[in-house]
Amino acid sequence: MSEYQYYEFQAIDRPLSRDEMAELRRLSTRATITPTSFTNFYTFGDFKGDPLALMERYFDAFVYVANWGSRRLMLRLPQTLLDLSRISLYEAEGGLTLHWFGDQVILDFNADAEEPDWETAGEGWLAALVPLRADIAAGDLRALYLSWLSAVRCGLVDEEALEPPVPPGLGSLSAGLAALAEFLYVDEDLLAVAAAVSGPLPPARPPTDEVAAWIGALPEAEKNTLLVRLLEGSPTHVQAELLRRYREAQARTAAPTPVAEAGGRTAAALLEAAEERAEARRREEAAREAAERARRAREEAVARAAYLDGLVGQDERLWSQVERLVEIRQPDSYDQAVQLLRDLHDLAARAGTAAAFESRLSDLRARHARKSTFVDRLGRAGLAAR
Repeated sequence: MSEYQYYEFQAIDRPLSRDEMAELRRLSTRATITPTSFTNFYTFGDFKGDPLALMERYFDAFVYVANWGSRRLMLRLPQTLLDLSRISLYEAEGGLTLHWFGDQVILDFNADAEEPDWETAGEGWLAALVPLRADIAAGDLRALYLSWLSAVRCGLVDEEALEPPVPPGLGSLSAGLAALAEFLYVDEDLLAVAAAVSGPLPPARPPTDEVAAWIGALPEAEKNTLLVRLLEGSPTHVQAELLRRYREAQARTAAPTPVAEAGGRTAAALLEAAEERAEARRREEAAREAAERARRAREEAVARAAYLDGLVGQDERLWSQVERLVEIRQPDSYDQAVQLLRDLHDLAARAGTAAAFESRLSDLRARHARKSTFVDRLGRAGLAAR
């Protein structure tokens, strides 16, 4: 396949109307369109629509995959669910971009592979990534930090730029975050270095007594507004907003992390540390592979010795068998004959009769010199004339 582009949109907060589905149909006659999704792929040509414009008007999530390495994820959220002053710290040109329109914000994640290794199509990516929308709404900024790391890997961040705040839980990624790291080509060593200063992830369900105390301290008018919003039919958004605000309030009272006290690491420092870790990992892997090869070699040597012990005293029978196999004039028979000759060679080496073996092998080779296939196999087995 010379070209492949995959587009998938998903409506989460509300389904598409019939009129909206008809409008989308005019953009593509081939797309699969449902009240909650729009999916299409191209092996030639291109999509007529503007994904950002479609996100503004119809959808809450979007994924794009191209076989030359380009990938894009967009998530739309109400501004009330986001602390934009914090989220904007993770923006990077060519990485994460924020788009505002009305009371909505679109988080636009982009990544490109320098040397794309095309293995999978676009199906399944959005299903794996869409749970991140709720996580971000609840104040989990790990997805944004992963995007910043991806931009660092691609050289899109100035080397002297300081990293944004390191969110907790980078060392224990959820399935969605692990999928995002893969989607954005985040280097495993770079992620490990970044995660070294990441604190523990707060509990998914905070203690009820602490939450009750925090809510009790909210102004009465604000609590009334939240109740009205619940009755108007947006419980998921209200829950996410409250959870985010609660976690932010807790974070403000917590002790600063070591990286925050140090002012953050530079992109260059992260890349250097990641390369050092990668080099150490490669050395460890090489040492493990060498140890494994040595172990296998020892086991093979023991097995070979036991096998040769069983052949002691059977030299003449083996030579006769070699002669019969060579006379068959078949490739498989030649291979069997060569294997027996290897056995005879090793037996002679053990018995100190290598010269006698070489003499007999030379005679065998001379008598069958016209059997070029057999002679060639002897050469490849290290049993050529000396």
